[in-house]
Amino acid sequence: MEGNVTNKESFLDHIAQKLNRPRGQAIKKPDWNYKPQLNVLQNANQDDLAEVLKKQCEVIHTDYIEASADEVAETMEKILKTNQLRSVITYDDPRFNEYGLNEIKQNEWKVNGISTYIWDNTKKQENINAAETADVGITISDMTLAESGTVLLFSNRNKGRSVSLLPKTFIAIVPKSTVVPRMTQAATAIAKLVADGEDIASCIDFITGPSNSADIELNLIVGVHGPIKATYILVKDK
Repeated sequence: MEGNVTNKESFLDHIAQKLNRPRGQAIKKPDWNYKPQLNVLQNANQDDLAEVLKKQCEVIHTDYIEASADEVAETMEKILKTNQLRSVITYDDPRFNEYGLNEIKQNEWKVNGISTYIWDNTKKQENINAAETADVGITISDMTLAESGTVLLFSNRNKGRSVSLLPKTFIAIVPKSTVVPRMTQAATAIAKLVADGEDIASCIDFITGPSNSADIELNLIVGVHGPIKATYILVKDK
């Protein structure tokens, strides 16, 4: 259902008047002389960043596994069996084919008693229901922050955010090439996409391990409002 916008011009005129400047005046971004955020891990290569990510995963209660592209499917199947995960929800994402997680592998999982649901943008409520009941949601990280152990997921019509938010377990395939030092590089990359006129996701999820929350006494509880377990599979470059 679409709403109607009323009094838009008078509202914006009122804001401009209160700010004492004309409508449409561009705000110049400050050029700071000191930018310490750029110095963090500035000389780290991809191997260094992977090691930082690995250590951070210990802090955020996240399993970290390294695998080659050819080993991802086997590694994934081992995780499913070890943790007795019987129902899977994934994106409708062609990148899964690069790691052998295609229809053939899904059929093999079915033989082993593992059901797979692929996000279908034509079935809104069915997608939500599948995510709510799934044992595990499997995604591919679009960008990964080594310093905080955070994966970035760019949602779109074929990549619903419920896949990573609703299942009890969350698995992220992390291509090594996606790992950057920290939020600084992620924000810069996203800003460049906007400046270049690229279509970007209306929702970008920043996920740092399993769901957790702490009360005023700092008692940490995992799994309050999302997955209680998370695993990152770092995929080595070919």
